[in-house]
Amino acid sequence: MKINQLGLIGYPLGHSFSASYFKNKFAEENITSFNYNLFPLENINLFPAFLKNNPDLIGLSVTIPYKQSILKYLDEIDSAAEKIGAVNTLSIYNQNDVPYIKGFNTDYIGFEESIKPLLSQQHTNALILGTGGAAKAVQYSLNRLGINFLSISRTENNEAISYEQLNDVIMMQHKVIINTTPLGMFPQLNTCPLIPYHALTKEHLLFDLVYNPDVSLFLQKGKELGAKVKNGIEMLHLQANLAFEIWKKALV
Repeated sequence: MKINQLGLIGYPLGHSFSASYFKNKFAEENITSFNYNLFPLENINLFPAFLKNNPDLIGLSVTIPYKQSILKYLDEIDSAAEKIGAVNTLSIYNQNDVPYIKGFNTDYIGFEESIKPLLSQQHTNALILGTGGAAKAVQYSLNRLGINFLSISRTENNEAISYEQLNDVIMMQHKVIINTTPLGMFPQLNTCPLIPYHALTKEHLLFDLVYNPDVSLFLQKGKELGAKVKNGIEMLHLQANLAFEIWKKALV
């Protein structure tokens, strides 16, 4: 029986639960025809050589920091992923021993389904911390949910204000705060986005795409002030299951 090879590319990958998630999923569902591994790539420019050295790959997950830089290596991109401008899932078809790569984004659905049950009537405006590939998926989801958003970056630009420009008024106007940065992720447990935490209230909802640890410093600070909080583990599971469905369809 042929084993279909899957994996995750990004750097670093010490924080990732993806391999253990798929290992458990395959065991629970008695799936024996797939294998999932971690492939840390120090530079996205190594991707073509990596692909050549792993001809049995039929699919990949893509994580920080390559969700946007991987785009130049795609032969095709799903319409939603194209609108988002970032991918987290690759389907790899071998045509006469030449890989054909199609990119998808399952992050936006995972995020959307995970945050939707937590939304209340006061959650009409959001702050998105970070402007990378994951942030783009969040932006797309918030547009679909009808939630206005303001992006926050380390430096002010045409699409975002800087952390230094955040104040109590902006915090009170935006009751949903989403961390899309790796700040607070294992092993950097003592880091968090620099926002005015003192302005948080019980009406705020904090969502952290970080899932390792369970409660990041960002979420901990929110909990201490009564805010509703949620980490990214459910989002990870949802997007991973969607990715697996894409990979299975590619084999049909």
